[in-house]
Amino acid sequence: MAFPAQRLRRLRASESLRRLVRETRLAPSQFILPLFVCPGERVRKEISSMPGHAQLSIDNLVREAEVCKKLGLGGVILFGIPEQKDEMASGAYDPDGITQRAIRALKKEVPGLLVITDVCNCEYTTHGHCGFVKGGDVDNDTTLEWLSRAAVSHARAGVDMVAPSDMMDGRVGAIRRGLDSAGFTNTPILSYAAKYASVFYGPFREAAESAPQFGDRRSYQMDPANAREAIREIALDLEEGADMIMVKPAMPYLDIIREARNTFDVPLGAYQVSGEFSMIMAAAANGWLDLDRTILESLTSIRRAGADFILTYFAKRAAEFPL
Repeated sequence: MAFPAQRLRRLRASESLRRLVRETRLAPSQFILPLFVCPGERVRKEISSMPGHAQLSIDNLVREAEVCKKLGLGGVILFGIPEQKDEMASGAYDPDGITQRAIRALKKEVPGLLVITDVCNCEYTTHGHCGFVKGGDVDNDTTLEWLSRAAVSHARAGVDMVAPSDMMDGRVGAIRRGLDSAGFTNTPILSYAAKYASVFYGPFREAAESAPQFGDRRSYQMDPANAREAIREIALDLEEGADMIMVKPAMPYLDIIREARNTFDVPLGAYQVSGEFSMIMAAAANGWLDLDRTILESLTSIRRAGADFILTYFAKRAAEFPL
C-alpha cells in the first residue's frame, strides 16, 4: 500500500499551526451576558444553582456592566425581578419599573455598551406564566398588548434592542407596530424565535423567580421533538418584522441552529441556558471535566453550528481566554 501523500496531522502539529487553520473562531464581541436586576441598594443575592451569578441591585449592575464593557463583550441582556408581582404583570410595562430604571442607569453610566432587554411577563406575574391567564391557560392576544407596552417602555428608557421570549403567536408583529407607533422605528427586535419547552431552564427560574405556580409552559413553548416547526416559527417572526433570531437552548438544539443558519440569511443567536451552565460547573466542581476547556469547546460547538453570537453565563470568563 502506498504511503499516504496527504497527512492531515501535519497541520495539527503545533498550536501556531492549529490556530492558523482554525475554521471556527470565538471573540468576546460574540458573547452577551445575561444579568438579573432587582430592587434595593448594594444588593448581591447569590444564585445557588448558578455559581458566580447573582441578582444585582442597579448600583451593582452598573459595576458589572462596566466590567463587561472593558472585556469587549457584545452586550448584556437584562431580566428584571420586581419588588411586587400581580396577575396583570404590571411591573413589566411600568415606566418606572426595575428594568426601565436599570436601562436608564446603564445608558447613563456605561455608554457604548449594547443593552438588550428580555420582553416577557413570567418574572412579573404572581403565577409565573408568561401572560394573562384565562381558563387555566395563557390568553395569547391579551398578552400581546402587555408585551407591546413593555417593549415601548424599554425603548423610552433608552434600550438598544428588545428580545421577546414569551412564544405567543403574533408577538413580534404586535411589538413592531407598538414601537413604530411610538416613534421607535429604529429599535430592533431580537426574537426568541425557536424557544423550546426545555428542562434546561431550571436554574434560571431560581435566578428570575419565575417558576410557574401551576402547570407548565408546554402549551406555548415548542415541543423538543419538533424541528420543522422551528423553521416555521422563525419564518413567521421574520415576516412580522424580527431583525435577528435566536434558538434556545443551544447545545441540545445544535441541529436547529444549523438548519436555521442554512435557511435564513439574518443574524442568528443562540442561548446557552442556565442548565447548560450549571451542568458544566457541577461537573468541573467534581473534577470530571476541565472547566476552561469545556467552556471553550461548548461555545465553539455553538458557533460551528452557525450561531453568530451567543448569550452565555460564561461570557466574562470566556472573554478572558486567549481566543
